[in-house]
Parts: sequence; C-alpha cells; structure tokens
Amino acid sequence: MIYMDYNATTPIDKRVADAVQPYLYQVFGNPSSNHEAGRLAKEAVEKAREQVALLLNSSPKEIIFTSGGSESNNTVIKGTAYSYKNKGNHIITSQIEHPAVLAPCRFLESNGYEVTYLPVDEYGMVSVRDVENAITGKTILITIMHSNNETGTIQPIEEIGRITREHNVLFHTDASQSVGKVPIDVNKLNLDFLTVAGHKLYAPKGVGALYMRSGINIEPLIHGAGHQAERRAGTENIVLNVALGKACELAKEAIDSSTIEELTQYFYNKLSEIFGDKIKLNGHPAIKLPNTLNISFLGLNGYEIIEKLGDAALSTGSACHSGSVSISPVLDAMGIPFEIARGAVRFSFGRYTTKEELDAVLYKLQQL
Repeated sequence: MIYMDYNATTPIDKRVADAVQPYLYQVFGNPSSNHEAGRLAKEAVEKAREQVALLLNSSPKEIIFTSGGSESNNTVIKGTAYSYKNKGNHIITSQIEHPAVLAPCRFLESNGYEVTYLPVDEYGMVSVRDVENAITGKTILITIMHSNNETGTIQPIEEIGRITREHNVLFHTDASQSVGKVPIDVNKLNLDFLTVAGHKLYAPKGVGALYMRSGINIEPLIHGAGHQAERRAGTENIVLNVALGKACELAKEAIDSSTIEELTQYFYNKLSEIFGDKIKLNGHPAIKLPNTLNISFLGLNGYEIIEKLGDAALSTGSACHSGSVSISPVLDAMGIPFEIARGAVRFSFGRYTTKEELDAVLYKLQQL
C-alpha cells in the first residue's frame, strides 16, 4: 500500500511506541495515589504535559489531556455555552468546520442558542471582516479551525484573535490538522482554546489535548473526581499521555524541516506537467499546510480515480452512494461547481512518504 492519507490519520512513530513501553508494564500506578508507584505515574503524565506545552508555547498548567479532537472541541463549545449563558447565547463558526465543531453547534441551536455559520471565499478562507461584523453583544465564543483538513487552507487566526480580544469574546481554534505540521504559538495567535488530536501527529488514536488559557474556567464535559485541576475527570491514561507527549517532542524537533513541503511541490509540479489545464487546485495556493494537495481532475470522478489507483490510500472530495455522487460540503461552501468538485482527490503526505511512492502514483495517474 502507498499511503497518501496522512490528514486522515498517521501511523504511530516507532519512537513514540518505544517511549510508552515502560508504562505498559513497569510504571502502572494511579497518578493520584500517594505512594511510589503513583508518584512515578504522575511524573510521566506531567512530563508529557510539558512536552505538549512546549510545542504550543504555553504553560503546562494550560494543557488538559483528552480522548481526542472531538472531546476537546465539545468541551470548549458546550462548556462555554453553559458557563457563559448569563452573558449571551451567540456562537460564531464557519461553514467548513469539522463535524466535531458543527455537530455540537447544531446541538446547542436545538437548545436555544444562536449560531452564525460564516461563509468562505473561493480559497476556503474566512473573512476577518465577516467575523467582526458577526459579533454582537450576546456573542460568547468564536470557533474557527486553524487549517482545513480537506484543502489545507490556513485561516487568518492571528487577525481574528486580535478582534476577539478587542470585543472580549472567547476564541477557540481546532488545530488538529496543523499541530506538528506548522509552527503554533497560542500567545501569538491570541487564543483562549486550542484543540490537539494525537493521531494526526504520529501518536495513537484515542488521545488528544486541549489548551485552555490560564484564568478561564468553563464547565467540564466530564464530571467526577478532581483530576487535571478539576477540568477533566477520569484517571489519566499514562500510556496515551506519554505517547502524545513524545509525539509533540518529535514534532517540535522536525517542525522546520522542508522535506515534506518539497515532496508536495514536486508532486504538484509533475501533475501540472502531465495534466496541464485538466486539473484544478482547490484551496489557497500559498497559505496552506505544507503536506496537502486537493486536486480536481476535470471530467473525472474522484471516487472512481481512487478505485482505479488500487493500492494507493487517498481521500476523495466526493462520495458515491447507490450510483449517485455527492460532493464535499467544504468544496460546496467554496462555490466550486459540482462538475469540478466531483473529480476532487486529496493527497496528504507525511513523515514516511518517499519520492519513489510519488512517482509510482504519478505513473498510475497517467494511465487514467
């Protein structure tokens, strides 16, 4: 199999797997226990918290371990809605968010909250002016993803963050796709909350983190004992937390590497040579993740392309159900015509992608 679907999930880095081995058998205590076994477990969890914090340029005290991106997003959105309901009931988001943001927003709408879903331009980018114009006296939270999982377009988070500070509105970004791929500084971005998903940066599935700025207190999603400063109940999962910490440490070491970006550009240049004006890049050509290409093959069906490629693992911007084709809501929100969107294929590369794999897929694409 040639794996080109790193935005869907990443393989576990062997160095991450090696790091957790002692915590499968030797160090197994409850981090809340007041004895040697508990102390060793606690030290492991807190070291992992520091590793996550270093990647985001935050304080370790601002990091909450969760089960993944969906839990982190739900914690922010529902927790803010409950805790600030006396201030207002209005939330601002975008039309291209991940379902882990859109679904809790729709849930809140069914419970009396008002949600504004901002449009995006032809590159899939939210307008800073639209964000500011949407703010009302009842706005309590703005949640805009850092980068889009389908197109790779990076949103103007820093500028939006400045506006939220001016209007005293809490600001969250789902950075699941960005963490580990591009530098993230929660202070520079003017954030109150940020979501991390472990399986997007070579850690196992089932672990994530939430950055919550010091001084902010919202109702926790999970109630119980006073774990993690009473912000997320449940005995800490030492193994998964250590894995995420190690993954973040490795990501920080490799964040300035241009290898993946060079491979991505090489692949796009070759596609352009082969197909010319028979392909279209979806998303921003420059302000985007270094590993992501969303390409429409004009006159073709993305679903059928993937089937014909056989052993190449890719994602498509359309889906085939009982013979009918539906296009991605993200591409639809960007105003991409159906005939172009139906031919969209997402190529997302990663740590183990090789030039030989790219050439193999290019050769197959030439046979379409």
